[in-house]
Amino acid sequence: MHDQDIFDVTIIGGGPAGMYAAFYAGMREMKVKLIEGKHQLGGFLHTYSDKTIWDVGGLPPMKCAKLIDWLVQQAGTFEPTVVFNQSVDALTRLDNGVIALHTATGETHHTRSVIVAIGRGIAEVQKLELDSAHDFERSNLHYTVQNLNYFAGKNVLISGGGNTAVDWALELADVAHTVTVVHRQEAFRAMEHNVKQMKKKVKVLTPFQVERLYGNGERIDQVAICNKATGENIRLEVDEVIISHGYTSQTSNIARCGLVMNEGVISMNHLGETNISGVFTAGDCANREGKVRLIAGAFNDAIVAVNSAKIYVEPTADEMAYVSSHNELFREKNRDLKNG
Repeated sequence: MHDQDIFDVTIIGGGPAGMYAAFYAGMREMKVKLIEGKHQLGGFLHTYSDKTIWDVGGLPPMKCAKLIDWLVQQAGTFEPTVVFNQSVDALTRLDNGVIALHTATGETHHTRSVIVAIGRGIAEVQKLELDSAHDFERSNLHYTVQNLNYFAGKNVLISGGGNTAVDWALELADVAHTVTVVHRQEAFRAMEHNVKQMKKKVKVLTPFQVERLYGNGERIDQVAICNKATGENIRLEVDEVIISHGYTSQTSNIARCGLVMNEGVISMNHLGETNISGVFTAGDCANREGKVRLIAGAFNDAIVAVNSAKIYVEPTADEMAYVSSHNELFREKNRDLKNG
């Protein structure tokens, strides 16, 4: 093994935390590798790529797909090595202190430090638990919204009570002919302001759940819903059905390689440190007191983890990078922007 094969930091996971960590580690002049289990960067953001994101500091409201594009572009600023379609299953430490990351494909990656940023793991949609549901998945039963215009002028039924269901209802309110939201509980698990706006714009039926799908074998044309409190049954005429019952996540094996876990997530301290020396963490896969579970919080986690990794690899280094307005690394890049 040659020194050029050893990276200063290897980031596991290509979601918002992992991508920003790759950028910030470049600011810290670290040799960076990013390993992503799927074929593209973006992580869980791809599950709602057509939704509008409002709460990233300093950015106007934009489609999540656009935010992904910008994050990918930023992550590549300092040209990190990016590896796709590999899942890290184990880690070992060599006699010289270098960490070896072992993947399911049999490859090994060598690094001086690690940042685990696997987010929610590999997300799998929770499908509608009706025997007939599978028959309509190729027509008008949907588990995500990729193109709002597809639903223009149609009667849309949304089943679900989380932020995603509420956001889709708001997005479709001005596009579809009608939008009806059914949720099996009275209360929604979503931002209060958005729930309030949804109830003003679309028809909301609670506590109802989807009981049966009716169709001609190719498309659903009616949905039977049942009131869980009273047993009342209602049939609704529909053109499109959207199921938003959340996701299940398969956590990467790396999260179980000796890392201390608490309620399914990695325990970290205020410096992003785990119980394993040289292994740090950031984003939704980790927790600590005062943790902020927003995209903006993932960025902060990434900065803290990178700074800790830098000190671990180079104990005499500064505690943090100079801000970009005063950082010499950006002098040439600023010149390129000006000339461009």
